[in-house]
Amino acid sequence: MKPSTENEIAGRVHEVKGEIKEKIGQLANDPKLEAEGVGEYIVGTVQKKTGQVEKVIEKP
Repeated sequence: MKPSTENEIAGRVHEVKGEIKEKIGQLANDPKLEAEGVGEYIVGTVQKKTGQVEKVIEKP
């Protein structure tokens, strides 16, 4: 699998994990967990976008 595709997949996984942590933090009234989820979501978004940019660069 190409690194760009791996980045996109890993980024999406981080986004989903971040969304889950954020929701659990809201339900449990745990601001630390909620903030951690938001941070992980942002990291996932950046990683996914990096993979998309790499795909554009790889094209001949």
